[in-house]
Amino acid sequence: MIGFLKGKLISKHPPGIVIDVGGVGYELEAPMSTFYQLPDTGEQITILTHFLVREDAQLLYGFSTEPERALFRNLLKVSGVGGRVALGILSGISVEGFRRCVLEQDLVTLTRIPGIGRKTGERLLVEMKDRLDKSDIQGFEILVGDKGAEGEAQGALIALGYKPAEVSRMLAEIDTTDMEPEELIREALKRVHSG
Repeated sequence: MIGFLKGKLISKHPPGIVIDVGGVGYELEAPMSTFYQLPDTGEQITILTHFLVREDAQLLYGFSTEPERALFRNLLKVSGVGGRVALGILSGISVEGFRRCVLEQDLVTLTRIPGIGRKTGERLLVEMKDRLDKSDIQGFEILVGDKGAEGEAQGALIALGYKPAEVSRMLAEIDTTDMEPEELIREALKRVHSG
């Protein structure tokens, strides 16, 4: 399983991106929500991944936050929803927006997403309601809408294996004003290891 990739962003043309990791170019597909977070080509990037093996293909998907990846993985468990449809959902609605649709059983908003018809929308509302239990919802809320240095630091710390709630606590103790993501990550790790 490939959990995340760290390397140089070579190209980005929705939905595809290519990352050079130690001289190997990894091709990934990513939702538009992740594209909005990408740096310029040539910059270093850390991206969370999901590796999907099918009979006819091996596909790698990339996400800027853990809640996006968690939702993607849950969507794949819904019958009739494959990688392309799941990417379309993440491109058409935020994680928080999707969660709200499911909890409020809002079929109208869901079917406004390109590629989601009435039947698929109804299936999503029924099957995802059971999957959005308290733990999922908690994890989903933490990183939704985070941008900038703190958002990048959160994503990187989660990629290192820390839980979303733990990451929020780590960063809450630091004055993040005018800090670069790398500084934030170093400071958070320093505090964890010294404490």
